[in-house]
Amino acid sequence: MDHFIGCLKKYADFTGRARRQEYWMYALVYVVLYVVIGIVDSILGSTILSIVFSLGLLLPSIAVAARRLHDTGRSGWWQLLGLIPIIGWIVLLIFYVQDSHEDNEYGSNPKSVG
Repeated sequence: MDHFIGCLKKYADFTGRARRQEYWMYALVYVVLYVVIGIVDSILGSTILSIVFSLGLLLPSIAVAARRLHDTGRSGWWQLLGLIPIIGWIVLLIFYVQDSHEDNEYGSNPKSVG
């Protein structure tokens, strides 16, 4: 949960780097919360909570993905590959699971920092 809160503190921070653990813990908490909110929405017979949740976390989701790509030595613009069905998603998944690269233009290796 700390990684999720940390990503929310960096709500629209597209600079720096995010380790794999930060990115995947954020994704896990996001999915769990989305499922819970979806269940509540289905009980209420509405989709408003899901829409508000998704829109509210759109920017931090893009930001943490950009920082994750920075950690692998890539620009955050690589996220646009997600617009290509299946192939783009697979390529992005491969990028997201790669290990941290050494110091690069986006900052020092977060593994060595802490």
